[in-house]
Amino acid sequence: MTAPREIRVPDIGTEEKVDVVEVLVAPGDEVAVDDGLVTLESDKASMDVPAEVAGKVVEIKVKVGDQVGEGDLLLLVEASAGSTAETAKEAKPEKPANTAPASPAGGSSPPPPEPEKPASPTVSPNAVPDADLHAEVLVLGSGPGGYTAAFRAADLGKKVVLVERHAVLGGVCLNVGCIPSKALLHVAKVMDEAAAASRHGVHFEPPRVELDELRGWKDGVVSRLTKGIAGMADKRGVTVVHGEGRFTGPHALTVTGGDGDDDGERTISFDQAIVAAGSRVVEIPGIPYDDPRVMDSTGALELADVPERLLLIGGGVIGLEMAMVYGSLGSKLTVVELLDGLVPGCDRDLVKPLERRVKRQLKAEIFLGTKVTRIEAGDGELKAFFKGKKAPESQGFDRVLVAVGRRPNGDRVGAEAAGLAVDERGFLPVDRQMRTNVPHIFAIGDVAGEPMLAHKATHEGKVAAEVAAGEKSSFDARVIPSVAYTDPEIAWVGLTETEAAANGAAYEVGSFPWSASGRSLAMGNSAGVTKLLFDPATKRVLGGGIVGPNAGDLISEIALAIEMDCEAADIGLTVHPHPTLSETVAFAAEAFEGTITDLYLPKK
Repeated sequence: MTAPREIRVPDIGTEEKVDVVEVLVAPGDEVAVDDGLVTLESDKASMDVPAEVAGKVVEIKVKVGDQVGEGDLLLLVEASAGSTAETAKEAKPEKPANTAPASPAGGSSPPPPEPEKPASPTVSPNAVPDADLHAEVLVLGSGPGGYTAAFRAADLGKKVVLVERHAVLGGVCLNVGCIPSKALLHVAKVMDEAAAASRHGVHFEPPRVELDELRGWKDGVVSRLTKGIAGMADKRGVTVVHGEGRFTGPHALTVTGGDGDDDGERTISFDQAIVAAGSRVVEIPGIPYDDPRVMDSTGALELADVPERLLLIGGGVIGLEMAMVYGSLGSKLTVVELLDGLVPGCDRDLVKPLERRVKRQLKAEIFLGTKVTRIEAGDGELKAFFKGKKAPESQGFDRVLVAVGRRPNGDRVGAEAAGLAVDERGFLPVDRQMRTNVPHIFAIGDVAGEPMLAHKATHEGKVAAEVAAGEKSSFDARVIPSVAYTDPEIAWVGLTETEAAANGAAYEVGSFPWSASGRSLAMGNSAGVTKLLFDPATKRVLGGGIVGPNAGDLISEIALAIEMDCEAADIGLTVHPHPTLSETVAFAAEAFEGTITDLYLPKK
C-alpha cells in the first residue's frame, strides 16, 4: 500500500509564519487535483493550498488559528490509483509562456504586471447541499450593516442573496429606530425653538398637533429610504428573500414565510455567509408586556397617542430621546434610571446641561438609583412600584415605555446547526476580519459585539464583504463615536474622563465653554461645551466630548483627529471658519496649549 501523500506549506515568500484561517476539507473527503485544502493568510494576501494528487483525505494536522511556516505538514492524502503529482502535471496543459515583447532599445520598460488579488476562500463542493437557491455570499439581515455588506459583496462580483425577516428592507434602524426617531426629534426641536423665539421678540400661537399627519410624515421619511435601498439592491442584482432565516447546516439556511402569503419553506445554500441579524429589546421582570399601554421603543415610535402621564424606564440614549419627543408633545414625564446618572458611559459634565433641561423645561421627574419592582395593570392606569431613596412607593401612569437596552440575536439564527459559537449574552465572537469560529461565516453589527451602533455595523459590513471576496481588509477602527440625539445633543468619542479615572490613565483636558462662542450665543444657546483629552507626554488627542446643538455632527472631527494621531497643535493650527460651532474644537485645543485668545485663562 502506498504511503499517504504529505501536503505541506508551499513557498510563502518573505513571510516566516502565516495563519491557518480555514480548513476546507475533513478526513474521509474525496479531493481532485488542485482542489483547495487549507486557506492560509498573511498580512499581505490569502491563498488556498491545493491538492497535489487526487484521493482521500486521511488526516488533518492543523486547525484554524494555527501558525505555520514553509514546509510544515498540513494534512495527509491517500492517492487514488494512478494519481501522482507527476501524472497530475502531465494531465494539465502547460501554461503559455510570457510572450510580451522586450522593450525596444532606449525605450521605457513595459509596465510591471498587476499584483495578484488575494484568492477568495474556497469551499469544498461536497460541503454545499442542494437547495432552492444558491448564493456565493448570503447576508442574513438587511439593516445598515446587512445591506452595506450585500451591496459591497455584489459590487465585488459576488452572487448575493439578502434575507430579511420583515416585509421591507432596512432593519430596525431605518424602520423602527434611528430614522423615525430622528424625524420625530426634529419636529420636537422645531416646536421648542418656536416657543423659545418669544424670548427674542418673535411670538407664535401654540402649536396644534395632528397625530395622523405627523405619523404620516414620519412614515413617509422611512418609506423613501427603504424604497431607495430596495432599488439599489435591484440595480446591483442582489436577490432579496423575505422571511425568517435560520441556519440548518454550515452551508445551508431555511427561510420560512415572509414573501406575501407564502408560509412555506425555502432553502438557500451558500459558499459564505454574513450574519447581520441585529438585536431585540431587553425585557425586565414584573412588567405586563401583554398590556398595550406598555411600550418598547418600536411601540413608542408608532405614536398611537400622547399620554398625559408617561413613565420612562431607562435613562439611557433611547429613553431620553423618546422623552424629548413626548415631552415636547405635552406628556408629563417621569424618568427612572437604575444607575446613579443619566446616559451611562458619558462624562457627567456633558450630561448636566441635558439633565437641567429635562427637569426645568420639560418639567420631568427624574429618579436615579431607582428600580421599578413591578407594574400592576388596572382599568384606569398602570400602577408602578419603585425601590429607591427619593422615589415614591408607587405612582400611576397612562403609558409606560421600557428602554433598558438591547440583546443581540445570535441565539435566534440557528447558530448551533452551523457550528457557530454564541456567548452567554447572545453575541457571535469575531476576529478583526469579522470571521466567526466558522471561517466562512462572518458576523457584523449588533450581533458581533458592543457598541451596538449602526455606523459601526456599516464599516464592519464592508470589511466582511471584502474579506469574503478575497480582498485584504480588517476592522481596525481606533474609536467609534456615540451620540445622544437629545436637545441638547451629546456626543463623545475615545477616552472619557470617567474611563481614565477608573483605569488610572494619565490625561489632561482642554475645554471651551459655548457661552464664549459667538455662533452659539446667536443661536440662543449658552449651555454647551467642547472638551478634548490629551496625552500629557505626546500632546496627542485621546478622546473628546461635546454637548450642544449639532454635537453629533461636530464629533467626527475629533474622531478623525484620534485616528490620525493628531496633536493639539494640529487641531489648533487648522483654520476653522468663523463664526461656527466647529471652531470650538480648535479653541479647546488652544486652551490646552495655552495659546487661546478667545478666553482668558490664567497661566499654569
